[in-house]
Amino acid sequence: MPESQQQPQQPQRPPRSGGAAPGEPTALVLGGVRLADGRTVDVRLSGGRIEAVGTAGSLLPGARLDLGGYLLLPAPAEPHAHCDTALTADMAGPVPYAPGDVQRRTVEAALLQLGHGATALRTHVRVGGVHGLRSLDAVLEAGRALRGLTELSAVAVPRVLTGAAGADGLAMLRDAVGMGASVIGGCPDLDPDPTGHAEAVLDLAARHGCAVDLHTDGDDPARLARFAAMAGGLRPGVTIGPCGGLSRLPAEAAGRIAERLAAAGVTVVCLPQGDCAGLEHQGMRGAPTRVCAPVRLLRAAGVRVAAGSGALRDAVNPVGRGDPLEAAFLLASGGESRPEEAYEAVCARARTAMGLAEVRVEAGFPAELLAVRGDGLAGVLSLGYSRVVVHRGRVVARTSAVREYCDSAAAAALDLPRQTRPQSGGEQRPQSGGEQQ
Repeated sequence: MPESQQQPQQPQRPPRSGGAAPGEPTALVLGGVRLADGRTVDVRLSGGRIEAVGTAGSLLPGARLDLGGYLLLPAPAEPHAHCDTALTADMAGPVPYAPGDVQRRTVEAALLQLGHGATALRTHVRVGGVHGLRSLDAVLEAGRALRGLTELSAVAVPRVLTGAAGADGLAMLRDAVGMGASVIGGCPDLDPDPTGHAEAVLDLAARHGCAVDLHTDGDDPARLARFAAMAGGLRPGVTIGPCGGLSRLPAEAAGRIAERLAAAGVTVVCLPQGDCAGLEHQGMRGAPTRVCAPVRLLRAAGVRVAAGSGALRDAVNPVGRGDPLEAAFLLASGGESRPEEAYEAVCARARTAMGLAEVRVEAGFPAELLAVRGDGLAGVLSLGYSRVVVHRGRVVARTSAVREYCDSAAAAALDLPRQTRPQSGGEQRPQSGGEQQ
């Protein structure tokens, strides 16, 4: 990047609350930013929405953030997280589940993913057992603390819902909905009666008007066929994932299941970065766990496919990043999707699966945006390090990455881009080759 290319100016730090602070500008212009169609424009944000999109330099005056060299995209969303277990991979001894520990982990995980660009997050939380509803309560409290920075919704996930042991699980699930869990989840694969488990979840969701989001490996065609028959037409919607087991089925069998899921309107959330805490039992059975669902096959059958991150540095995936752009990168680099389709899986498809409003970089749409340094979508998925995140029309996170090379004759001969930073007293740091990413 040439020396004249400056880092974007940082606007006033946003307040903790969702509204504007006294004296803070109510409108913000994102200036000189590139759109996915190649245009360079100004975008004015006001009242949490996109107010106008005009030619570069046309939207003046007002507070302005120069984003020359950045690509502006609708912000991604995270449809499948496990914040209550996040960031525990390096812990010695048992993972602490005191409410304060769960709340702290949830906040930290949500902020990490916000920094990557996800302005909305759906996290699955275990209910029942020795922890009862304490973890759910802690996650809901974390969501309230994060209000104005990101949108966090909770999925209540019981273990067993059938037989004598299932009575407590059903009671716990009903209480979880009353507490504020906006989605009903479950793990049919962990229940002695998987079909009964799914039926119980769908019945409770229908009575309470809740969405459904179930964990399943998807390796049993008959079970998935029965589930699709039961789920058809349920509103506000049914999601399953990560369904890595579909990739281990014969292509013909997987294709038939995909057609049934498409006919039932079931969304599949795949996890390109690996499995999640909801399916840790698969590793115990010795089955391969780090297999992504067959995205190309599912899309060809008409299934709505979103992509999530799953485990974030916990026992299931100690190096999970929680980065939507990495999930899209893995789909594209693995040949499952073109770059545009891969980004759609972490953005538009993820938002739809979560019941969120559509976002486009057009006037009137919600100002949920991600600006990434790069010329085009493929480049952004490859090297999208520097990012500016906008939630409700306000800049809520900013990451600036600078790669520097040592001073050397080779660097000078190659005319590598260089960068200097002024220091106090007007002094300059020694120059070193560098480029902004």
